[in-house]
Amino acid sequence: MHVQILVTHTDFCLPNLKRELDDVGINYCVEYIEDNPELVESHHIRHSPNILINGSLIFRSQPSVGELRTFFLG
Repeated sequence: MHVQILVTHTDFCLPNLKRELDDVGINYCVEYIEDNPELVESHHIRHSPNILINGSLIFRSQPSVGELRTFFLG
């Protein structure tokens, strides 16, 4: 499973989101909106943060820990 966090360089949610994904045991990479205009265009992204999984946009805002656990752990 390829998990990407797509955020702006100034997104204050990133440390919290990274901690929550670490707590759930999910490997991820961080991509920056400013550096990936093709992702912004293809997914119609207007806000940060976003989470893509295997190339599909799954979360358009910061999910709660419960939402992450439900999605990744069932």
